[in-house]
Amino acid sequence: MTNSTPPRWDLSNVYPGLETPELTAAFEQHKSQITELETFAKDSLSSTSAETPVEELGRLIGEAVDRFNAAYELGGTIRAYIYSFVSTDSHNQVARRLQSEFEQTEVRMQMLDTQFTSWIGRIAPVLDAAIQCDERAKAHTFILKETADQSKYLMSDSEESLAAELSLSGASAWNKLQGTITSQLSVDFELDGEVKSLSMPALINLHSHPDEDVRRRAYEAEIKAWDNIREPLASSLNGVKGTSLTLQKRRGREDFLHAPLDQARIDRPTLDAMLDAMRDSFTAFRRYFHAKAKRIGKEKLAWWDVFAPVGASTREYSYDEARELILENFERFSPVLSSFAQRAFDNNWIDAEQRVGKRGGAFCMGVPGVKESRVLANFDGSLDQVSTIAHELGHAFHNECAYRANKTILQKQTPMTMAETASIMCETVVSQAILKSASDPQERLAILETSLIGDAQVVVDIYSRFLFESEVFERRAKAELSADDFCDIMERAQKATYGDGLDERYLHKYMWTWKPHYYFPGLDFYNFPYTFGLLFGTGLYAIYQKRGEAFINDYMDLLASTGEGTAAELAGRFGIDIRQKEFWAGSLKVIEDKIDQYTRI
Repeated sequence: MTNSTPPRWDLSNVYPGLETPELTAAFEQHKSQITELETFAKDSLSSTSAETPVEELGRLIGEAVDRFNAAYELGGTIRAYIYSFVSTDSHNQVARRLQSEFEQTEVRMQMLDTQFTSWIGRIAPVLDAAIQCDERAKAHTFILKETADQSKYLMSDSEESLAAELSLSGASAWNKLQGTITSQLSVDFELDGEVKSLSMPALINLHSHPDEDVRRRAYEAEIKAWDNIREPLASSLNGVKGTSLTLQKRRGREDFLHAPLDQARIDRPTLDAMLDAMRDSFTAFRRYFHAKAKRIGKEKLAWWDVFAPVGASTREYSYDEARELILENFERFSPVLSSFAQRAFDNNWIDAEQRVGKRGGAFCMGVPGVKESRVLANFDGSLDQVSTIAHELGHAFHNECAYRANKTILQKQTPMTMAETASIMCETVVSQAILKSASDPQERLAILETSLIGDAQVVVDIYSRFLFESEVFERRAKAELSADDFCDIMERAQKATYGDGLDERYLHKYMWTWKPHYYFPGLDFYNFPYTFGLLFGTGLYAIYQKRGEAFINDYMDLLASTGEGTAAELAGRFGIDIRQKEFWAGSLKVIEDKIDQYTRI
C-alpha cells in the first residue's frame, strides 16, 4: 500500500465556518422562512376547507409547495453543514450547541409539516380538482396524494405539536446519547507490538484483519467495551422504541410494521415475498459459511471470522489506489458517472480518515444549497472499504441525477427502499469489474469473499435484525427490556438466521448497541430496505447487462424520480413485479451463483 492519507471533507463552499456571519445569517433567514410559513398556515390555510373554490385551493397548495421547498432547502443545507462537524468530531462543543439550536427550528418545521398534512386531509375530497388548477401543485401530484393518504394517521394538531416538542427531550435525546457514548468510546489495544487507543469503528474494522489472533482479541475487547456501557444504551433503546409504540398506537396504526411499510412505499405482500425468498436462501449462505470455515482451517466460523479475509486478500489499497479503481470502473459503466465521481474526489466531498470522535460506518448526505453531496467513510485500505466508498458515491450520484433534473426537495423524498438503488449499482459495477479482471484464482477468491461478506450481511444479518426488532417491539409494548433481554433476543435472532453456519458459542449479542439504525426516532425497521435495495439493484444490474448503454438514460431517469412513485410503480418501468417471490428469488440466485463459484475455487 503506497502512502496516501485519506482525506477530510471540505464544506468551505457552503459556509466558511461554524462561528461566522454567513452561517448566522442563514440561521436567521431560515427562522424567518418558518415564521412566514407559520403565518401563512394560520392566516391562509386554516380558514379554508373542501368547500373553498378549487381555484383558490390550488393557488394555496402551489404557494405552500414553494414555501416548504425553500425552507427545506435552506434548512437541509444548514443541517448538513453542522452535522459534518458533529459526525466527525463528537467533542466539538460549538457544533453540538448549534445542532441543538437548529433542532428547535426542525421541531417548528415538523409542526408545520403536520399542519399541512392535516389541511391536505381536510380538503382531500377536492384535492384532485385543486391540483389541476395550479402548475406548481401539478408538479407535486404524487407527494400531495400521498400526504392526503397519510393524513389519516395523525393525532390532533395540538397532540402532534406536543409530541414534536417532547421528542427533543425524549426519543431524539436518547438517540443523541447513543451516538455520543459510542463515538467517544475508545479501547487500548495491542497491535503490531504497540498499544494503541482505538476508536470503536477502528476496533470493529479489525474484524477483517488477516491474523485470527488479532480478530479474536478485537472481538473480545469489543464485547468487553460494550458490556461496560450497556445499561445507558439499553435505556436509550427502550426510550426510542417505547416512544415509537406510543405514537403508533395514538396515530391509529395497525401494528409496528404499518408505518415502516408506508415510509418504504411498499405493501405487506411485497415484504412477505422478499422475506420468504430470503429464508429460502439461508441454505446457500450456510454452504458459504461452511466453505469459508474449511478454507481457514476451522470446523465452524466464530463471529470474529465472519469478516476474515480469504484468498490473496492481504493487499491493502492506498486511498489514491481506491480512487483510481473506482473511477476506472465507473467509466466503463458511464462517463457521466465517472465524471461525477471525479468531481467528488477532486473537491474533497469525502471524509475517509479514521479518528477518535468520528462516528463509525459510512453515509452520504445531500447539501441542497450547493447541489452537492458529502460522503463519510472510515477507510482502512481493505477492498471492503473500497466497495463502501463506491457504494456511498452511488448515493451521491442518485442526488446528482435529481439535481440535474431540477427536482425540488418535496419531489426528491425517496424512501429507503429506492434509496439504495444507485449505491448497490455502483458497488456492483466495481466488484463485478474487479472480479472479471482477476486471473489468479486466489485473487478471484478474495474478491468473491468480499462480495459474499456484504451479501451475507444484507440478507442473513439483516434478517436477524428484522427478527430482533420485531420481538423488541412485541415485548416493549408490555414492559421495558433489560440489557440481558436485548442480548438474548439478539443471540436467538442470529441463531435463527445463521443457523449451523456459525459457532453458536461465539455470536455477537451486542449488535444492538452500536448499530445507529435502531435508535432513529420515527424510523423503525431501518433494515429490510437495505435488502430490498441489494436485490432490486441486482435485478437492475441484470437488465443493464442485457441492454448495455441503452439502459443508462432510463436508469438516470429512474434515479431522478424515485421520490415520485411507489416502489411497485417505479419497478414496473423495467418490467419488474416486486410482489412476486420469483423476482426476489432471481436476484438471490445471482448471489447463489457466486457462492457456487466460491466453493469451486
